[in-house]
Amino acid sequence: MKSLKTLISTNDDWGPLIARVFLGLVIFPHGAQKILGIWGGHGLQAMMDSFQQWFGIHPIVSALVAFAEFFGALALILGFLGRFTACSIVMVMLGAIYYVVNGFFFMNWYSQQRGEGFEFHLLAIGLALVVIAKGSGKYSVDRWLQAKWK
Repeated sequence: MKSLKTLISTNDDWGPLIARVFLGLVIFPHGAQKILGIWGGHGLQAMMDSFQQWFGIHPIVSALVAFAEFFGALALILGFLGRFTACSIVMVMLGAIYYVVNGFFFMNWYSQQRGEGFEFHLLAIGLALVVIAKGSGKYSVDRWLQAKWK
């Protein structure tokens, strides 16, 4: 129980609130593409098959990526287990940098280069690190649970 209290500990700070809500809002559509097949996505099975074919990533790991992006983003927005979900997003972003990204160049808005850069991933990692360091902050489920367990 003490480790769970440590995991959810936070203060009434605006910084982590802003970081977690915006990170969740940006990551959620990526998870929805993977799980629900909306916004240009093809759904969970197709995503798992593609990740295995293109990158050699096991389907279970691919499913964990999709769940981290979809459910983790929702949890971040709510401020539920913020440190854990932010850490999950960091792992997903590091995996994306390793497997998908082709160096530090700009996002490929006009398809004039091969692949994408990792500046987006670095920004996501930076926002997640705020939540890992500070907790979920103001207006979070973690803050509410912390108050209940005092």
